[in-house]
Amino acid sequence: MVELNEVEKDLYDVESRKSRNDEYTLNRRSNIQTPNQPVNYPDARKHQVVSFIKSGIRILGYCFIPFSLVVSAILLILSEIVGIIEELV
Repeated sequence: MVELNEVEKDLYDVESRKSRNDEYTLNRRSNIQTPNQPVNYPDARKHQVVSFIKSGIRILGYCFIPFSLVVSAILLILSEIVGIIEELV
């Protein structure tokens, strides 16, 4: 078991802790890897356009609920399919 004196010594030895912390921070910074190839980000404009289309289909689906549940269900399912496509764009 650790002696109380050893714990107190570690607590009061501020300079030693500071140097260990500085070493740790320096080592963490030097190990940062930069990517060799550029990151392929998705096209935000296409994503936005497909999202608007999906929202329009969804709104139409909800508007058709009082008139035809079959058409409404088809439109809402179609909007979910477009939502999947939206995530792939």
